[in-house]
Amino acid sequence: MGADVFALREIGVTDSVGIYKKGSKPLVIKAKAVKQPFEDDTFDFIFSGAGMIDKSAKPADFAAEICRTLKPEGFLVVHTGSKDTYSFNSFLHLFNCCTLIKSRNIDGFDSSMSTIREIVMKKIVGDIVVEEEEVSDLKKTCHVPDYKMKLIKKAEPLIKEEPKKPWITLKKNAQNIKYLPSMADISFKQRYVYVDVGSRSYGSSIVSWFKKQYPKQNKTFEIYAVEADKTFHGQYKEKKGVTLLPYAAWVRNETLSFEINQDPGHKDVAKGRGMGRIQPGESSGESASEVDVIQGFDFAEWLKSTVSEKDYVVMKMDVEGTEFDLIPRLIETGAICLIDEVFLECHYNRWQKCCPGESLRWVLEHLTHRGLGPPMPFRCLIKCLYKHEFGEIDVNRSFY
Repeated sequence: MGADVFALREIGVTDSVGIYKKGSKPLVIKAKAVKQPFEDDTFDFIFSGAGMIDKSAKPADFAAEICRTLKPEGFLVVHTGSKDTYSFNSFLHLFNCCTLIKSRNIDGFDSSMSTIREIVMKKIVGDIVVEEEEVSDLKKTCHVPDYKMKLIKKAEPLIKEEPKKPWITLKKNAQNIKYLPSMADISFKQRYVYVDVGSRSYGSSIVSWFKKQYPKQNKTFEIYAVEADKTFHGQYKEKKGVTLLPYAAWVRNETLSFEINQDPGHKDVAKGRGMGRIQPGESSGESASEVDVIQGFDFAEWLKSTVSEKDYVVMKMDVEGTEFDLIPRLIETGAICLIDEVFLECHYNRWQKCCPGESLRWVLEHLTHRGLGPPMPFRCLIKCLYKHEFGEIDVNRSFY
């Protein structure tokens, strides 16, 4: 750090100064990159080297401080070790105060960064687009840039029809899944968020799947567990980093009936408790050992108020048929555009006449209709319920 400042002073930039967690006056002062001791619009030129923004736990705050202290029409030069197109575009979105001048790859200075991407940006003059306005004006059709479409082509092949023996092929198909973080660098996001809709117990999909299997690239994710069944609520009281939403994900804010099937022979009450389905008003009248009256909330509007396009958002949804209501609502409101990767368990729609495979066709048709769809891979773990039997298949491919 001191060498960089010294070099600038040697070429005539006499008021150059560096910041680092350990100061070395007069060249380097002790300060944090996310909370700099400088006034607004102080510098004509800012340089961040050695992949410091890559290593930052708060890249969005890092970027915000640079935007604050850089003068209008001032220049920013950043050295990053990130090489792929996905992370490059995430970087540009993070620095929304600046416009890109040029980018190039150069040789690194040591083994820790053998190749460096040098990015040159210029701070724009005038008002910056307010993020909240961008979210509120989300259109029904998500714009999918070419670099994201190329990622989709790298994903595993789409399974278009239900296999005859799904219990045999399920494990093989699951092993072939290419998660988004296994195909791209997910750095330079404002936040990392996992939303588990229909989470059931803490040890269910949150621990057994997301924490153990989903590749997180050492990022710390905020976790939201959406679970209406009060039987599981006590498990979340002591869990750090997990926010429980003890309601039913729905298309509006209203009271719902929640039907729960119970296996009377199961010793463990929680494990023997079948996942319920919801509907407005009173119970459907079908056999159920228990009917709870619960509060439903507008999940799409909650999502739009909780995350932004600068965040990296993963969602798992297992809501026993309510996806037939929730997915259209997410699309209609544009909330689907805020999600980077979705894992959806689809079911037979018991409120409509259906045939084997109808749930799979419904998902494919709904997400391809008029080009609507999420801006990143949308995956689907299908559980088709028909003739009182379950068959599981794995749709392992992004689709629009």
